[in-house]
Order: sequence, then structure tokens, then C-alpha cells
Amino acid sequence: MEKFTYVRHSFAVGMIVQKFGGSSVADAEGMKRVAQRIVATKRAGHDVVVVVSAMGDTTDELIELANQVSPMPSGRELDMLLTAGERISMALLAMAISNLGHEARSFTGSQAGIITDSAHGRARVIDVSPGRIQEALDQGAIAIVAGFQGVSQDTKDITTLGRGGSDTTAVALAAALDADVCEIYTDVDGVFSADPRIVPAARQLKSVTYEEMLELAASGAKVLHLRCVEYARRFDLPIHVRSSFSNKEGTWVVKDYPEGADMEQAILAGVAHDRSEAKITIVGVPDRPGVAAAIFRSLADAAINLDMIVQNVSAAATGRTDISFTLPKTEGQTGVATLKKIQGEVGFESLIYDDQIGKLSLVGAGMRSHPGISATLFGAMSDAGINIEMITTSEIRISILCRESDLDRAVQAAHTAFNLDSDQVEAVVYGGSGR
Repeated sequence: MEKFTYVRHSFAVGMIVQKFGGSSVADAEGMKRVAQRIVATKRAGHDVVVVVSAMGDTTDELIELANQVSPMPSGRELDMLLTAGERISMALLAMAISNLGHEARSFTGSQAGIITDSAHGRARVIDVSPGRIQEALDQGAIAIVAGFQGVSQDTKDITTLGRGGSDTTAVALAAALDADVCEIYTDVDGVFSADPRIVPAARQLKSVTYEEMLELAASGAKVLHLRCVEYARRFDLPIHVRSSFSNKEGTWVVKDYPEGADMEQAILAGVAHDRSEAKITIVGVPDRPGVAAAIFRSLADAAINLDMIVQNVSAAATGRTDISFTLPKTEGQTGVATLKKIQGEVGFESLIYDDQIGKLSLVGAGMRSHPGISATLFGAMSDAGINIEMITTSEIRISILCRESDLDRAVQAAHTAFNLDSDQVEAVVYGGSGR
């Protein structure tokens, strides 16, 4: 079999790992449609491994059921319950493929050799031993693997990988099997320059780099999960984002743009947004060495993930300053409680908690060599009457904070200001979730 080589719109592959999300296998008809696509890939001469999510909203329904039974279910038992959703999908999909005349064998995460740490609900993959998967492939079968799950190396308990877990399962398996490409099938036609639900004129990207996709995912883009892209970058594994509802080309996520490519958009890959964060402002912080360290050490000890951090210049008259940072809304109250515990030790005056914020991020490798990006962004926000509350930057990203109620207008204004709007509506969300 010819090894993968990257030529724009031309990929020769030998082993393919395909991942199908919950919207793609939401019902029996979806299962049959997915099975036909898998069989077509097999008939084309490729070895095929498939990672599948739970059907539709099954995981959410199981969580709701657990909460009805117990207000605080144990992590171990909740993981045992939630992994049932993917096991249902994998068995049904194997049946549908068998009905088309091809052998398919289904495997749980543990049977597929997905070894994790013991953090229930958010386990991380630490090793993959896909011996049984390789054996099935060697015998001509299609291997179907339950996504989102593994087995703890220490306790041998079943674990789940958390948000985006099936994407991570697929990329981890592809890397361990030395696959040529990992195809992520979702209910949109690829990666777009903005969320098409907010910007109908968003354009589809033909290719995007790992670096840009990491920034987009970290900034709120939902089409690929951050951990999945990190894994792919580590192993230099190409990801092909496609729709299971159409035969369009999709988007390739790769190390570098192909030689001679126009990069679709010279400066920006896209505009991402995030409504899931809250902001805490610590008012009247003594401006002396060690204070900021004590504040952020306490938050780290509480396992709180921080995003944007801004410290004001200290007031000469008081020797005090304000520190603001963002964190997930789900961790907001824990963050406030953690800081109140150290108020006496640190000596700050008060806390302000705000969960009505939205984050907008511009991402693009071309930002390195194009001055004036900030001026254009801030001008667009000014023209749209949107107040900017915080600003942070990286080498290929600029993020701003605004009111959540202004976020949609901010995304639309930025997208237009950087000439990202397509002349025609390209985006179709077939299943409704964007995953």
C-alpha cells in the first residue's frame, strides 16, 4: 500500500481510522448510512478502524437518569453507566456492516487497549496497545471501537475521557496503528472561518495547520477537541474533517500548508468564540512580590484552569492593583470560594464575579507577518459599538472579552472586517449539533 503523501486535494492511504459522532449515528437510518460509507472505504482496498460515539443525546440522557437516582453519583459508577452508550453504538454498527456482507468486530475501549489514568470523567490516555484491533485487521475484518472510554492502568476500572473523548480515542488509535489518516466525520462539511450558525457567510477552509487548529479549539471552536489536535500534532497525524451527510472534500488538519498553496486566507484562519467562561476580578491586591504567586498557587491547588489574565498598573497612592482572569463557568464558584479562603493572608479588598461575558479570538499563522491586525479588530469593534473589557495575545492569536449579549455581533463584525465572508452560503449543519 502506498504511504500517505500530502498533495493538495490528493491523498493516497492504506489504513484509515474513521470517527463518527453522535449525530451521525443518531438513529437506525444513520447507522445504515454510516455502515455504507465504511464498507465503501473497505471495498476501495483500505484497512478500516472505526471509532463511534453514543447515539444522539444518549450520554446526556444517561447523565440525567443518574442524577435522578442519585444527586452525587460516584465517578466510578457514572463512568460504568456512560460507557454503555458507545457500546450500544458499536454493536449496532457492526450489525449494520455485517448486513452489507462484510465482517465487523466491535470492541470496548478496554478491549481495544486504550489505557488511561484513573481520573474518572476526565481520564487521559497514557498508552494504547491495539493488539486485538491489529489481529482483526489482519484477518480482514473491520474493527469498530467504542469511543470516549478506556481502562485505568492502576485500578483496572472503566474510565471515560471527558468532552471530545471519541475524537481523542480515534487519533490515539490512529497513531498507535500507524494509520495514514484519521477521518473525523461530523454534521458539518469541515472547519469554517467562523461558526456558521452565527455567520452564515462563513467560508470552509480546505486546510488548516495543527497550530491554528489548536488555537481555534482552545478559543471555543467546537468542530475538533483540543486534546485530539494535540495528539495529532505530537504524532504528525493528518486529520480529515468531513461530513457523514455529504461527500464534500472537507478540511485537512496538517503540520504545514502544502507548498504553493494559497492558504485560503493569507492572514486569518478564522474567528472563534466562547460563551463558557466567567471572569473574576480581585480588587485592591497589595502590589508586592509573592502576592500574585500566592493567589495563582491556591487556584492551581484547586485544579482550576485559567485562561486570560490581566493585572492593572498599581496606583501610586495606595500601592494596590486589580487582577482579573477568566475561568470556566463550571469552576467559577469554586474559584471564588478558594480566593475567599486566602483573603486574610493576601490582603486584597474584594472579589467581583461576572459570568455574562463572551470571548472572541482571531487565529491565523499569517498574523506573524502582517501588522495592523489589532487596529483593524479594535476599529471593527468600535464601529459595532462593542466595548472591549480584556485583551490577550499569542503569536498567532488575539483574544478579546466583551459582554455575552454583544458576542454574536462582535463575531460578525470581525469576520466582515477581515474579508472572511464568502460570496455564497457554504455551510450546512446537517445534524444540528456541529459535532
